[in-house]
Amino acid sequence: MSDILLEIKDLHAGIEGKEILKGVNLTINRGEVHAIMGPNGAGKSTLSAVLAGRLDYKVLSGSVSYDGRDLLAMAPEERSWAGIFLSFQYPVEIPGVSITNFMKAALNARRKAAGLPELKPAEFLKLLKEKMAFVQMKGEFAKREVNVGFSGGEKKRNEIFQMAMLEPVLSILDETDSGLDVDALRIVADGVNRLRSPQTASIVITHYQRLLEYIVPDVVHVLKNGRIVATGGAELVQQIETQGYDSIDG
Repeated sequence: MSDILLEIKDLHAGIEGKEILKGVNLTINRGEVHAIMGPNGAGKSTLSAVLAGRLDYKVLSGSVSYDGRDLLAMAPEERSWAGIFLSFQYPVEIPGVSITNFMKAALNARRKAAGLPELKPAEFLKLLKEKMAFVQMKGEFAKREVNVGFSGGEKKRNEIFQMAMLEPVLSILDETDSGLDVDALRIVADGVNRLRSPQTASIVITHYQRLLEYIVPDVVHVLKNGRIVATGGAELVQQIETQGYDSIDG
C-alpha cells in the first residue's frame, strides 16, 4: 500500500465557462492533515467540489489519483463508496428523511459496494447511539429530518456525526468552522481529531486561524488565484493572521 493517498497534478477546473483552478498541485500522504487557506474566490470550495465529483464543475486538464485510482474517472457515488467524505460549507436540508434512515441508507450502500452485508437493525442502532454520543448529539436527533430546523452548529455537528458513522479514508472539511460558536467549534474539532488514524487523511479548508488551533495540521497551503502559492507549517497561519493574504505572493 502506497503512503500517497491523494495526488493532484496541474489541475485546471471551473464552472459555467469560468476557469477557477489554474494549475493546482498537491500530494497528501496517509495519516496527514492538510489545511488549505485562502481569500474568498481563491478556489478552495471549487477544489473540494471537484474532488467530490460535483457534476456542475468541469475539469479542464490535469489529473487526480486517489488510492492508486483515477479519481476523475469515478462517479460521485463511487468516490463516496471508496471512502471520500465531503463536509459541506452549507449543509442542505432533506425534508421527509430522518437522520436514522439517511444514515442507514448511506452506510449500507457503502457496505454493499465493499461486498459486505447490511448491518442488522440492532447493530445499526448500537452504532448510531455510539456515534451520536461521540459528537455529543442528543438521542432525539435521530428522529429529526436531516438538517431541517437545525441551527448552524447543529448542522455542522451532524456532518461530523455522519463522518464518524461512515469512517472515511479521505475527509474534506469545507469551512466546517463557518458560523460556529466556540463550544460548537470545540466539539466539531474534537470529533475530527478523534477520527484521525495512520491510514486516513483530511483536508481542512478554512479562512481563519481559530479552527487550526483545535485541529493542528501537518501541512498548511495557501491557495490564491486558483493556485497553491505557499506551503509550510504554523508560521504560514501566523503570517496570515498578522499580515493578511496580501503578504503572500501569488
